[in-house]
Amino acid sequence: MIVIAIANQKGGVGKTTSAINIATAMAASGWRTLLLDLDPQGNASTGLGIPSADRDASSYDVIVDQAAIADCTIRTTIPGLDVCPATVDLSGAEVELVGVEDRSQRLREAFDGHTGHDICFIDCPPSLGLLTLNALCAADTLLVPLQCEFFALEGLSQLLQTVEQVQQRFNPDLGIIGIALTMFDRRNRLTDQVADDVRECLGDLVFEAVIPRNVRLSEAPSHGLPALIYDNSCMGSRAYMALARELIGRLPAERIAA
Repeated sequence: MIVIAIANQKGGVGKTTSAINIATAMAASGWRTLLLDLDPQGNASTGLGIPSADRDASSYDVIVDQAAIADCTIRTTIPGLDVCPATVDLSGAEVELVGVEDRSQRLREAFDGHTGHDICFIDCPPSLGLLTLNALCAADTLLVPLQCEFFALEGLSQLLQTVEQVQQRFNPDLGIIGIALTMFDRRNRLTDQVADDVRECLGDLVFEAVIPRNVRLSEAPSHGLPALIYDNSCMGSRAYMALARELIGRLPAERIAA
């Protein structure tokens, strides 16, 4: 199973929206897909139509109680897409694990031996705390949604430093599969300038597909649906489908064949 963490410590950059819709696009492409919600807010779970009352087992149980991922997974209404939901209990996980040995490896250990999915996306919380560290230690690679605004660039440098530290201390194989530009508004000259600066700095690491500001992307979660299901012809949905195709093209060929 290929494990991709979707992370950015800055909130409001389209991270959860990206996780939901990329996972949906991958499932629609025939991949047995798991979305693991690691954000205490549980927005990815809600956006896939999983009410709080149905989250009897969650990623909290996986991280804290070392429950099997298969026992905490719920099928969504989308064929091929399962979710390991999040609950507010996750907000206390860092305190509960403070005295636990190898607390940064809990999620990695949970993935060992897990079968039944071809790819897993981890929706990380908007912070660089223990939950995100667990995701980075467990992941094969990292996908970074980056809002096309100036302050997002400052946050990106901090995230890249964290990735370097994780590579040195915990997960030397962790890579970055790409930077996805989100909330792109062609009417705003600053948006174009930020996008140009990111591409000049990071080159081919930045995906060609750009996610625009789109009202349908904002409406979809209130219906418990990914935008690709809610309105698959809107600009946002088409952009996420293009991003998923590009993502597949960047995955290791031997892992796809396996």
